[in-house]
Amino acid sequence: MKSATRLPGLWFIIAFFIPAFSLMAQQYQPRLTTDGHPNIQGNWSNATLTTFERSFGQGPLYTQAEVDQLEGRRAIEVTVGAQPTDPDRAPPPVSEQIGRSYNEVYYDRGDRVAVVNGEFRTSLITFPPDGRIPALTSEGQRRKDEYEAFRGRFGAFDHPELRPAAERCIVFYGSSSASVMGPPMTPTRGYNNNFTIVQNSDHVLIQSEMIHDVRIIRLGESSRLSPDVRPWFGDSRGRWEGNTLVVETTNMHPHHGPREQTDHILQSSEARAIERFTVIDENNLLYEFEIHDPNTYAEVWGGQVPWRRSDEQLYEYACHEGNYALSGILQGARYQESQVPGNPSH
Repeated sequence: MKSATRLPGLWFIIAFFIPAFSLMAQQYQPRLTTDGHPNIQGNWSNATLTTFERSFGQGPLYTQAEVDQLEGRRAIEVTVGAQPTDPDRAPPPVSEQIGRSYNEVYYDRGDRVAVVNGEFRTSLITFPPDGRIPALTSEGQRRKDEYEAFRGRFGAFDHPELRPAAERCIVFYGSSSASVMGPPMTPTRGYNNNFTIVQNSDHVLIQSEMIHDVRIIRLGESSRLSPDVRPWFGDSRGRWEGNTLVVETTNMHPHHGPREQTDHILQSSEARAIERFTVIDENNLLYEFEIHDPNTYAEVWGGQVPWRRSDEQLYEYACHEGNYALSGILQGARYQESQVPGNPSH
């Protein structure tokens, strides 16, 4: 994890003097592996201040003045929030709110907005035009309503399976609207926005620092999994098209859908994702995604996320090994229940 500050206008200057990403990708000749494919191995980060979905009514691009304000404010937050905590401070007031659980030094929310083709993007989703996940079809809404009705029969803390996937150290969503490992792969909006890529002639492996998940992308022609086998991250098959790794993913897990912790969308068994990892230059990749699921969404949607090469080391997340909080959450809920008058355990 690393938080750093940069002059707000620096990225604008760089973007002004370099050609568009697409043109650069066509002209750039990347290092090749012994198999003759672009070498994308190493550590990468997709941290950015740009949100996954666009705010309602907002345009697709920031102005330079807006970028300066946003990035400048973030730089101040990092500087102020990373100051040492006063060990002699008074205890905080007692409340049910955790409040600020980390100093800012622990976060890595990014220090600049996403820039693609020299444009300051206000959202990582680029289509539909409003930059948001599209409306659900009637079938998609029915599936969502049934899921929520079933969940509504239980209290939020009745048993561990009702807790969010990230809290259970299964798949990380956290403050990210979609799974960090995808598809689509999105920033955490918190910390550990880091990945390690390893490749050989017939596989590309992507490891996330968050919960140390791994996606295995098989290259070339191979048989798909049976339709009833739907693992986390789905079944991914890839191929190289010039400087671009094209990945098509099917067989997504039934609970793998956007807004897992806020307004969960369950995708259908027909959901399919197309992702593109394009080498821009030695230190930049452009990640693009499309989500196709006519049984869930009213239209195809997708976007773009810049990735930057990182010289930072990835650390083991060890989420399960240290997940003492889950038992504490459930024990706390049982204690609260025991304090209710008339409860048999009171």
